[in-house]
Amino acid sequence: MADEQFKQGRDFLDGFFEETGTALRYRYDAEQLIVEAWGENSLRVRATKLADMPADDWALLPPRETTVTIQIDSCEARITNGKLTARINQIGRLTFYNQTGAVLLDEYVRNRRDMYSDTASSLQIEGREFKPIINGDYQLTMRFVANADERIYGMGQYQQPFLNLKGADLELAQRNSQASVPFALSSKGYGFLWNNPAVGRVTFSKNTTVWEAVSTKKLDYWITAGDTPAQLVEAYADATGKVPMMPDYAMGFWQSKLRYQTQDELLTVARAYKRRNLPISVIVCDFFHWTAQGDWKFDPDYWPDPQAMVEELTELGIELMVSVWPTVDYDSENFREMLNRGLLIRTERGIRISMDFNGNTLHIDPTRPDTRTFVWNLLKKHYFDLGIKTFWLDEAEPEYTVYDFENYRYHIGPNAQIGNIYPMLFARMVYDGLVSEGVTNPISLLRCAWAGSQRYGSLVWSGDIHSSFASMKNQVVAGLNMGLAGIPWWTTDIGGFFGADIGDEQFHELFVRWFQYGTFCPVMRLHGNRWPFKEPMSKRGSGTCISGADNEVWSYGETVYAICRRYLFLREAMRPYITSLMEDAHRRGTPVMRPLFYDFPTDKSCWEVETAYLFGPAILVAPVLERGQTEQDVYLPVGAVWTNVWTGEPWAGGQTVTVKTPLAVIPIFTKDGFCLDTNGGECLQTAVDLQ
Repeated sequence: MADEQFKQGRDFLDGFFEETGTALRYRYDAEQLIVEAWGENSLRVRATKLADMPADDWALLPPRETTVTIQIDSCEARITNGKLTARINQIGRLTFYNQTGAVLLDEYVRNRRDMYSDTASSLQIEGREFKPIINGDYQLTMRFVANADERIYGMGQYQQPFLNLKGADLELAQRNSQASVPFALSSKGYGFLWNNPAVGRVTFSKNTTVWEAVSTKKLDYWITAGDTPAQLVEAYADATGKVPMMPDYAMGFWQSKLRYQTQDELLTVARAYKRRNLPISVIVCDFFHWTAQGDWKFDPDYWPDPQAMVEELTELGIELMVSVWPTVDYDSENFREMLNRGLLIRTERGIRISMDFNGNTLHIDPTRPDTRTFVWNLLKKHYFDLGIKTFWLDEAEPEYTVYDFENYRYHIGPNAQIGNIYPMLFARMVYDGLVSEGVTNPISLLRCAWAGSQRYGSLVWSGDIHSSFASMKNQVVAGLNMGLAGIPWWTTDIGGFFGADIGDEQFHELFVRWFQYGTFCPVMRLHGNRWPFKEPMSKRGSGTCISGADNEVWSYGETVYAICRRYLFLREAMRPYITSLMEDAHRRGTPVMRPLFYDFPTDKSCWEVETAYLFGPAILVAPVLERGQTEQDVYLPVGAVWTNVWTGEPWAGGQTVTVKTPLAVIPIFTKDGFCLDTNGGECLQTAVDLQ
């Protein structure tokens, strides 16, 4: 069929089409292009100039079967899957349409071969450009025509203040406080996954959208069509996986600091929370509780009886989380064996050191299954068998002393080509281990993620961020875009991580505002590296590392403590409601916190709101993001009645209201008379003062 078609259409057609099952294939010269159904209303597109199409699925799971229609004519071909149609024209140019025939996405092709198009041009620019790397693979550029009125959301976590990413230039790479999760949600009714873990860039400019990979073997992306943002996010969750059901303990308050230096110090803090009758669910044993990086076990000089510690915390109703770094010190008892077995990453040149924080270290290589098994066996022996099942997988990007991406190589390829997948496989290491031990709902805290990380129980936090109002604003939009990028479990360091003195009254204001915001994050977690530092305790083992100042809710004076106490009980009162949100995230991939337009897509004003958001379907939150702010304008979506939690005053939607914001108040509105039972028969509107 393909040969006959090629002969009949050779005067008009470059290449030829072929139908194979639910896939439409196009071939021209060295390039082969495959467009195939991949879930409802969705298509996967792959192209390569290699002899065979690489088989990697990366973020994508095996698709559900769907019914497709493929039509091949003399000079073009189409494949339709539900609401989405792809058309390949006579020179291989791809255009995507929704069920109404509206163009969703169109390759940016400007050359003379496209002679039947209005955009035929002498520029000689290809939509799919494979630029050969001499003696290697390809540098890839994928160009699409841009829509100036389009809004783009998702893409993971970037330290910038814009929710709408139209006009943004984003690095596709993992860094401390940056998580590249390359799923873009468009206001035009499509979702787009760049299914390629290579380091690169994307630019959402006014005239073009350009995706780049610095080194790759193939083009691979996935596109879905839908009528609402929720349909797009849920389709993406079906394609890449959903989070487990969050364990009940994780929905409460997490206490952490850099770093409890001893077993006695950690237990003293846990007992103090209970003595003060404060809600607490998790307490954290941070980094350098170990004898050396890569030993993954407690230092007995400072943590003499971890079994007894875990048992006491369990009696107190507190879960212990322990920090696990992927770094292995040359002095670690495991270094030589891991090196011999090929379980560590490699450098392309220079001294084989990837990080030099408190020692010369190399990172583990979780792209190799043997590595994941080896490290998990140590974690099981030294932590899980003590009753610890919650792990803090820090440095998950991984963080390098120098982000020289092309200088590192992993088991499955060079970092520049596959490195963005590192945090997903780091999470999988612990997820697979926990599941093998019978844990049904694993959760691990990570500092980074890639597409698909959510299915391995990844709770992502926003990294080592500055303690400032500007930084806090960045986290609000980062958390919302992470949720839209398929990562519904997300949190931040309440108060920021670095740059704050616990005696600074200006920081106290920021701390309160961040604590209020943290109450309405998927996970409420207090952490930070506060000044003044505490000196190292010794020159050996875990005693060599500094510690930050105290960071408990009572560490900032009585005024701050009284406000924090109120919000701790408010969080506790919301536990049944939060459970329902986590069920939605588990079953459908629904973001726990999301922009107003997610639930109100037909309200045009909701698309303009960047920092207020919905915490589930019934609570609207408008964080205070400026120092000294005493009132705030809040837009209330049309089609509902919104009640001010603090005053009990109802407001009709479709208007902007001004509310007072004294230090103790974050603007909160509930929808259509929503009442939150606090076990005392009180609604949320009055429950905040019960404690």
